Amino acid sequence: MGRTKKVGSTGRYGVRYGLKLRKKTLEVESKQKKKHICPFCKKTGVKRIAAGIWECNKCMNKFTGKAYFPGD
Repeated sequence: MGRTKKVGSTGRYGVRYGLKLRKKTLEVESKQKKKHICPFCKKTGVKRIAAGIWECNKCMNKFTGKAYFPGD
């Protein structure tokens, strides 16, 4: 559905909105969707539940962070 290696998840926009905005969106979305390191148990397993809400799949801790990635 409009997704290729080159454009990734921003393929859903087609040719709209300009290349620069689509590249920035791709960068943010790829950071957001990867698994992050938990600040409590130090294992990789933190996923985003909602904007600013993160949960570790290993120790089941929920915590707040930045909107698109947990932050430092």
